[in-house]
Amino acid sequence: MLRCFALVLTVLFSPWSAWAQDEPPPSRCVAIANAFPSATYANFTPSRAVPLILAQTFVDGDVTITYAGHSTYIIETPGGVRIATDFSGVYGGDPLPRVATMNKAHRTHFTDFPDPAIDYVLRGWNPEGGPARHALVVDDVYIRNVPTDIRNWGGGLERDGNSIFIFEVAGLCIGHLGHLHTRLSDQQFGQIGRLDILMVPIDGGMTQSLASMSEIATRLYSSMILPMHRHSTPLGEFTGMMGEGFQVEFRPSRSLQVSLKTLPSRPTIVVLEGV
Repeated sequence: MLRCFALVLTVLFSPWSAWAQDEPPPSRCVAIANAFPSATYANFTPSRAVPLILAQTFVDGDVTITYAGHSTYIIETPGGVRIATDFSGVYGGDPLPRVATMNKAHRTHFTDFPDPAIDYVLRGWNPEGGPARHALVVDDVYIRNVPTDIRNWGGGLERDGNSIFIFEVAGLCIGHLGHLHTRLSDQQFGQIGRLDILMVPIDGGMTQSLASMSEIATRLYSSMILPMHRHSTPLGEFTGMMGEGFQVEFRPSRSLQVSLKTLPSRPTIVVLEGV
């Protein structure tokens, strides 16, 4: 209640120009709001009387997360938006997502022929060159990305070929590392900000070593860590590197429901069925 009251006071005493539609919506996950591009609003029109941040504050409820396979998680928001991560069309396509995010490293993480019925196809790279820049509000979720480099087939680095996608919904900050090939800089950690839920590849080498990936996950220190892209890596190798500060929980289901109120009180690696 106090948090909502403080937000109301902020809105009442802040100039509307700070919340205009041609500005990026303020991120609850980062302190530096101007690090992101201008946002596109999709089927969600913020009123001049009720700015976006206030409207989003009252979108409450559980977020459902389902492991579909490989690096594809399905995120279903309280407002009914269905999102598929690292979408190749093999996993998470039935029913079709409304939003599909993709990454470039391998064909198992993207498709050149997404179903035209998918409303928003967000590529983690820019086909025209330079970094991909996404800042999209779809109903009750704000989707943005942090570009990273990838290894190309010749063994060199390709600038901005991957994206970490971040989904801000129902007060939660959910991050998907994608096919992350490189260590993150301090600037990139700052752009990512707080992540309550982290989806992390643990293949042990196709992306990065388990030691490197556990360093990243430890620094982000999310309340819930969801492994993915495991292949044949023993789960114990990853959980062991994360150390005793992280609890491990195996779930007998591919899906879980979570809200800001039900996040684990202790950082927890949650292994869903199929991972």
